[in-house]
Amino acid sequence: MFKGLSLFLLLISFTVQAEQWPGEQWPTGPKLTSPAVDALEAYAFPTRDDSTRKGIRTDALLVIRDGQLIYERYAAATTADTPHLTWSISKSLMATVLGVAYGEGLFKLDDAAATFYPALEKHPAITLKDLLHWASGIDWQEDYEYAPLKSSVVAMLYTRGHRDMAAFTADHDSYAPAGQAFRYSSGDSNLLAAALKTVVGPQRYPDYPWTALFDPLGIRHVAWETDATGTFVASSYVYMSARDLARIGLLMERDGRWNDRQLLPKDWVAFNRQPFAGYKAHQDEAVPGGHWWLNRPADGAPLPWPDVPPDTFAALGHWGQALYVIPSEKLVIVRYADDRDGSYRHTELLKRVLGAVRP
Repeated sequence: MFKGLSLFLLLISFTVQAEQWPGEQWPTGPKLTSPAVDALEAYAFPTRDDSTRKGIRTDALLVIRDGQLIYERYAAATTADTPHLTWSISKSLMATVLGVAYGEGLFKLDDAAATFYPALEKHPAITLKDLLHWASGIDWQEDYEYAPLKSSVVAMLYTRGHRDMAAFTADHDSYAPAGQAFRYSSGDSNLLAAALKTVVGPQRYPDYPWTALFDPLGIRHVAWETDATGTFVASSYVYMSARDLARIGLLMERDGRWNDRQLLPKDWVAFNRQPFAGYKAHQDEAVPGGHWWLNRPADGAPLPWPDVPPDTFAALGHWGQALYVIPSEKLVIVRYADDRDGSYRHTELLKRVLGAVRP
């Protein structure tokens, strides 16, 4: 009996010791070299057209497997230390910061958002969960180049709403009851950033993403812009190196654990990865969870990315920014880009990465 117990404890000890985590640098594993890697690079790094900005224009591609860096390539002016604009990956980063505050017991998902951001008084039914699902019911137009004159997000980021983005969002009317319908909204994300200021207190707020998340993960190459009120622009304006963004991916791939610390509660990560029940098929390019995107069937539709495992989830941003996590394959993939014409396909890149890493 005791021999069996000793063997069991030895196996546990070996498993823990064998688990790879980044220190100041990522541990490296065997580099990918095969015809499948050539196929991946042919897709991700074609001849770059900088004159017209057409086609796939990858700036960085990293592949982490089982905590080890096994593939890394950069293009254009991007390097391993470059804090690249993440665009809407910022939304998932805000959700991750909020997860730490949730673990401190500072709020509950069903709390009214107006409790923490009183400017939402005309929308008293909205909860923090609704904002995380992009289901506030606030009437919002998330258009950029295609309809700039009607765009709520362009007005928020660049014109009449840019000084106080949360207040600009809160002043919009409703189009649906809170929590009932999905409508992607950068405004919802900035309302979360404003609520966080009260959740953690104004003294902690300016440094909170660093003290709560970035510093514990060893993230060094990061900047997060604020609006004129000092509120983080959670919708759009985090700049982070690809290697540092991969640390967020590893944290999520391992259910919120970093080394021996449960930095995010497991139920928070489970919420991030649970599809929003009010989502209707084909409303977006993937299924919304708690401010992350999921490769899950919804409303009778097939998987959004049919060539990759259904447990795949991602943080996605404008012009091709992506952080993909595939827990069943122990994979974290970071892609930065300057795509402008919509030719890039998530499922195509992921299929080729899987082809390169699988024996």
